[in-house]
Amino acid sequence: MSKRLLVLVRHGQSEWNLKNLFTGWKDPNLTDLGVKEAIAAGRKLKDEGLAFDVAFTSDLTRAQRTLDLALNEMGQSGIPITRNVALNERDYGDLSGLNKDDARAKWGEEQVLIWRRSYDVPPPGGESLKDTLARTLPYYVQEILPCVLRGQRTLVAAHGNSLRALIMVLEKLTPEQILKRELGTGAPVVYRLNADATVASVKDLAG
Repeated sequence: MSKRLLVLVRHGQSEWNLKNLFTGWKDPNLTDLGVKEAIAAGRKLKDEGLAFDVAFTSDLTRAQRTLDLALNEMGQSGIPITRNVALNERDYGDLSGLNKDDARAKWGEEQVLIWRRSYDVPPPGGESLKDTLARTLPYYVQEILPCVLRGQRTLVAAHGNSLRALIMVLEKLTPEQILKRELGTGAPVVYRLNADATVASVKDLAG
């Protein structure tokens, strides 16, 4: 089996996920369920016999705490962790902090759906998924991928859209395909990479 291990995990449920709010770069903490999901992610990885040498996360509390809880569950709290804004969630701009139902009432259901589910149409003052990819991918190529290719077992705890950007590249998905790719909170996705950085195998530990 390839020693080039990369695991991506979306943060556990946040307080704003629960309240159905657009979160983006805002910084709510995990709910009690989110804490349980983060611990469960660590347990799933441990049950798979996985261990890590390095970890990366975003500049936001919900991802950092998910990473800390998962590593603690694995007994691996001492590994080096790099935090960087490049892995932050997509910036929802003027939608940030709004209830999704209120946003639909203000701008109309069709417009909000376009902002949420299109690849390259950003909400006012915010980022599209294409913009998020342009921010996240260079960081992955320059900082994360070299660790994986050196044989350092690497864990990344981040967000639905910043991780979708990486998955789009790893799994060679089209803009249409990536929009349909759902990532559960606290659900690790385990990749083994080939020496040329392509994917040798992928295993979703959701459920």
